Amino acid sequence: MNNIGINQRGFSNTVTTLVLTLIVLIFQGCGGGSSSTKDSKPSDDFTPVVTQTGIVAFDDASKTAQPIELFLYYPDDTLSNISWQQTTGSELVFHAKHSKGIAFSPSAAGEYSFQVSFTRNGVSETLSHTVITSDERSQISARLGHAALEGSNVSLRASIENAALTNNSIIWQQTSGPTVTFSEVTEGQSAVFFKAPAVSADSLLTFTVSASDGATEQQDTIAILVENAATISSDDNTAYDSRLATVFPFNANSPYADVLVNCVYNNRIDFRTSCRFDELPLIAQDTTTPTIDDIMDRVVVSHQWMGQRFKEFLQHSDQQDDFKNLLRATTAIVISYDIRPSYYWVVTGAIHLDPENLWLTPDERDTINQAPDFRASFGNELNFAMPWRYVKNNNYASFYYPQDLRLTRDASEGVFDLASLMYHELAHANDFFAQSTWANLDRNDRILDAADKILKSTGIQSDMLSTSLPLNGTQMYRLAQVRYQGETATSNEKNYSPSDVTGFFRPEHAPQFYNYTSKREDYAMLFDGFMMKARYDIDRDVAVTSQPESTGEQYIVTWGQRGRIGDVNIKPRVDYVTRRILPEFTSAPNIINNLDAPIAMESGKTWAENLAISPEVNQANKIVLDSFQLTNSKANRFNANGPMFYEKPIPKRN
Repeated sequence: MNNIGINQRGFSNTVTTLVLTLIVLIFQGCGGGSSSTKDSKPSDDFTPVVTQTGIVAFDDASKTAQPIELFLYYPDDTLSNISWQQTTGSELVFHAKHSKGIAFSPSAAGEYSFQVSFTRNGVSETLSHTVITSDERSQISARLGHAALEGSNVSLRASIENAALTNNSIIWQQTSGPTVTFSEVTEGQSAVFFKAPAVSADSLLTFTVSASDGATEQQDTIAILVENAATISSDDNTAYDSRLATVFPFNANSPYADVLVNCVYNNRIDFRTSCRFDELPLIAQDTTTPTIDDIMDRVVVSHQWMGQRFKEFLQHSDQQDDFKNLLRATTAIVISYDIRPSYYWVVTGAIHLDPENLWLTPDERDTINQAPDFRASFGNELNFAMPWRYVKNNNYASFYYPQDLRLTRDASEGVFDLASLMYHELAHANDFFAQSTWANLDRNDRILDAADKILKSTGIQSDMLSTSLPLNGTQMYRLAQVRYQGETATSNEKNYSPSDVTGFFRPEHAPQFYNYTSKREDYAMLFDGFMMKARYDIDRDVAVTSQPESTGEQYIVTWGQRGRIGDVNIKPRVDYVTRRILPEFTSAPNIINNLDAPIAMESGKTWAENLAISPEVNQANKIVLDSFQLTNSKANRFNANGPMFYEKPIPKRN
């Protein structure tokens, strides 16, 4: 088989555009020879003109630390059972070995060979390919090339290796394939986002990213393979009307491997024909004492590493069996690169986890879509902020990791964030399907229908809480709809000062602003906040502050508290939910009864200066640490303004 090598990074922008428009690529496979392929004019349903197939590579000669993509390209054929493996060279990391595209970044010069086995139109085949990496180090790198279904959300990120190159000089350009529309301004941005365009057959997109030090420009090329996919139904009964990522069972030998994906994370899920409990039961319907293996049989992932990290979390961070017990009220756990934010959904009975809380290495993080939470700008017109944070020993208990830095973290550093998320989302699952309901569930019912029956008969647990121990606070409910649901603020609401909001919130019986999003969120917030205190001795701070108008401006506290769940009026509500969500936690009532009263923040001081307010730690030694964390969290706006979790609404059906 012949090989044609083109080092595209060596061309000027003009020549690169010409070459890539013609899709003069490196092909190896069927036919083996060289030829040019010309893309048709971009349209609403792009169709490539294909004259060559096989392994497609964009760099056979690359620099050290420069990402390389390899794609298995047979747009007119049906491919399955894809498996990539490295055959020679220093060991490389790639996390999509069963997809049509892999990407990797050699850290040392040398030759690297790969083999891909696959089934094409029912026939098994194998191809191989070799790339060469020089000892010259890349100055700028674009990540992560991959295969994505049409309509999927795609994110690309540039990493600058040379400190002389400036972020504000970054320029992204599309150089071939069906035209994409970036969702935000791209100049000076290290990350860009777009939706994969509609295609009638698998199509390749290529982009360049460049940066300058004022005299010299450095550039990298990245490619995305957009896969043709079935049209998503526009019927009102379609559960997911936006494209979902391709996922698979973590355990291929799971007794539910054949139904998991179709039941919980698939664009073909229809409210009228969704799965019944006899197809995919709650874990509790199989066993009330699940093992980790039982749990992992219900895990669905977009990348294998995600399930492995989740398994390790259960092995090392669930000594009291809280999470195994809480997971009994679910049908499955979905962990996929396109999930943001995390959520529980009663339609499928599954929890859906953003893998941002699971990655340990830069290569793992590269596989996660980095698009910001869609709620990031909600409530910007309000005149106050309600920041929050997890605190342990007068210091932050969770950490922000700048996405521009390629960092490795220890598993222990993500435990608190993942634990709080799990307590919260699983509180939702146990709200809809409390232990008291398990014995009476009809296996012939669809999961959503079973929940509807409970809602229409007795109501679920959060309904009962809102009747027995209700929240009031009309103004807080309205402001929460603006901040967390994206509703438009009235002129009065825009003018509320921090003092006004303090007057609304302080006498209320909710530990956080987010409790006012809905009855369901109120129920879950009471539980997760208490469990973090009971199991990890972690408190949650909440405050009403000024709304900074620039990144350098401080949050000035009007009122705030640490450990608000210890309020005498909130304790009964915490006790109510904990008894129902996790009755195995028999010591909880005593712990709740002995919770310390909230600690007040000092009005007029900054949010940073109010970090070390617990009596046992020297405050002066902690303020600098807080300032560092606040600077990082302000880059992620909703740490400052409060969106903490996400409630995916129950569908309205006729």
